[in-house]
Amino acid sequence: MPNETESSLVGEEYEVEVGPVAHGGHCIARTDEGRVLFVRHALPGEKAVVRVTEGAEDSRFLRADAVRVIEASKDRIEAPCPFAGPGKCGGCDWQHAKPGAQRRLKGEVIAEQLKRLAGLTPEEAGWDGTVMPAPGDKLPAGQVPAWRTRVQYAVDAEGRAGLRRHRSHEVEPVDHCMIAAEGVSELGIERRVWPQLASVEAIAATGSNDRQVVLTPRPGGRLPLVELDKPVSVLRVEERDGSVHRVHGRAFVRERADGRTYRVGMGGFWQVHPQAADVLVTAVMQGLMPRKGETALDLYCGVGLFAGAIADRVGDQGAVLGIESSKRAVEDARHNLKDFDRVRIEQGKVEQALPRTGITETDLIVLDPPRAGAGRQTVAHLTALGARRIAYVACDPAALARDLAYFRTGGYRPRTLRAFDLFPMTHHVECVAILEPVAKGS
Repeated sequence: MPNETESSLVGEEYEVEVGPVAHGGHCIARTDEGRVLFVRHALPGEKAVVRVTEGAEDSRFLRADAVRVIEASKDRIEAPCPFAGPGKCGGCDWQHAKPGAQRRLKGEVIAEQLKRLAGLTPEEAGWDGTVMPAPGDKLPAGQVPAWRTRVQYAVDAEGRAGLRRHRSHEVEPVDHCMIAAEGVSELGIERRVWPQLASVEAIAATGSNDRQVVLTPRPGGRLPLVELDKPVSVLRVEERDGSVHRVHGRAFVRERADGRTYRVGMGGFWQVHPQAADVLVTAVMQGLMPRKGETALDLYCGVGLFAGAIADRVGDQGAVLGIESSKRAVEDARHNLKDFDRVRIEQGKVEQALPRTGITETDLIVLDPPRAGAGRQTVAHLTALGARRIAYVACDPAALARDLAYFRTGGYRPRTLRAFDLFPMTHHVECVAILEPVAKGS
């Protein structure tokens, strides 16, 4: 948050040459005095006037917005969304860049993280340097894919729904989010008032017509009567413990991927882009190439997406163990995979539950850890299991690169790496790395 001390530089303006893109949706620039600036709403190579939004005289770096572009990049376009820009909605990072340029910027970030944190070139990581759009997302400049099937709207003091500003609790009221999927937009969340609520999450399943809203009341707030433009289930987040309870309608939505239907309960995790689950399952299965009778681990398994895909392919003589920390997700995974006799789902944190299983070897591993990554301890355990292939699904390139360095210490190297633009207009990117043991003597 902005530093309000006497040494605060918030509001100061500098004319700068914008440098390379950095992880987090901004570019690097320096003032004439050599101060480092993390600049949003800019593109590499531009000359711009930037205004400091965060930082003080003694800060290691300053955060800033480009408020006037003097020399524009050829990749710059007018942001299609009226709520994108300095001081406005923080949901998107690259509305001002052509779609192809956004993917190039994400590729540069991945390459930089691989080099800095894993000591790997793209070639050494088995990556061709490209970030692939999801099917149907390759649109002309100025058009925005409506991909976000889950949108968390913040609610301001007047009960208006909106999205938070960048690194702020302040709400930018919106009348339409351009990246929201059609199933979310048609609910009309932005067109009504939400008294006594802190947030409204809208979920539009892509595997069915299921629609759901998850309401979080303000402290002491009462739940309003929900009347939306489409049939919808309503869930409530409890103030005392954050648990989610059904108010009316189904407690879950039905999603579909790899030819199977998955139940996702109580606002639980599912990939946000409508194509993401199939894109990632395809990439993981192509990389692992499961064989009949093999054993596999699915770590951070959620509602069982990868476990189901592997179980399908290893057959009755194979076996799959999934581990997931969320009690609700474990219940869903067990329901979703109940027709597979050789699938077992354990609840617990991976670093605690995996040692408890007593497993000493396995053929295949897939892990889809949270943004922080798997970490040194878990990776060390995995490399000791002797898997012939490991699929690592990563939503953060820095965490992926750190873990790849740990895998190398344990004798595994990337065979291939693929990157997918499953979060258009934002700085987020999804990667799938396929790892294999380093051959003895190589």
